[in-house]
Amino acid sequence: MGRAVDARDEEGPERTCAVTRAKGDPANMLRFVLGPDARVTPDVARRLPGRGVWLTAERDIVAKAVANKAFQRGFKGKSETPAGLADEVDDLLARDALQWLSLANKAGRVVTGFAKVEAAIGKAAAGKAAISALFHASDAGADGVEKLGRALGRGLEEGAVRPPTIGIFNSEQLDLALGRPHVIHAALTAGTTATALLSRCRRLARYRGIAGRDTPPPGDSLRGENRSPDAGPADNGQLTNGHRPGIANE
Repeated sequence: MGRAVDARDEEGPERTCAVTRAKGDPANMLRFVLGPDARVTPDVARRLPGRGVWLTAERDIVAKAVANKAFQRGFKGKSETPAGLADEVDDLLARDALQWLSLANKAGRVVTGFAKVEAAIGKAAAGKAAISALFHASDAGADGVEKLGRALGRGLEEGAVRPPTIGIFNSEQLDLALGRPHVIHAALTAGTTATALLSRCRRLARYRGIAGRDTPPPGDSLRGENRSPDAGPADNGQLTNGHRPGIANE
């Protein structure tokens, strides 16, 4: 698919954004290749063969690349750039995150339903479990979100970093990912799958421009792992995605 990889473009620890010309970690960038029909194709997993063009992983940057014909210059030849490429990338990043949510659920790392989530928070506060994040549907009612947020806050040990609250998916998306109807609230328990899931959620939030300034690393949980002994709970780096938080430390 596409042309042979140009070693000058894809070797070393950093990549150069074709729009801003800024260098960055590949983990924080998006790679695009040419398909067999010369169509510009997002390579979200960074595995597709062919020479890659790299962009900073932000929606506005992808839109500018389309408008400014950055892909034509980057691929040094004829290429077909879809007008809706920024939307296509958003959809792929969301599907990737939701797939990991489904995997976390199959691994027994997800608890759903208001009462069960509230009980999971209580168990975590008692040291019987660990919570890595709370998920709320973007169309969830404010009362339920706030009540669970207060319960989460009460369960934090002194100096603990608050687990993130994620609201970047609507209830229909959560239903499909978790294979059950009317999912509004969910708790994610700690584990390797949870770490990978939160990484994908953060990538999607950054792409949409709703990444918070103090979102804790994926290893943090209600029991306070990875906390600094001198730190208080993280401040409210709330993100807005419609009317509900994107990813926040409330």
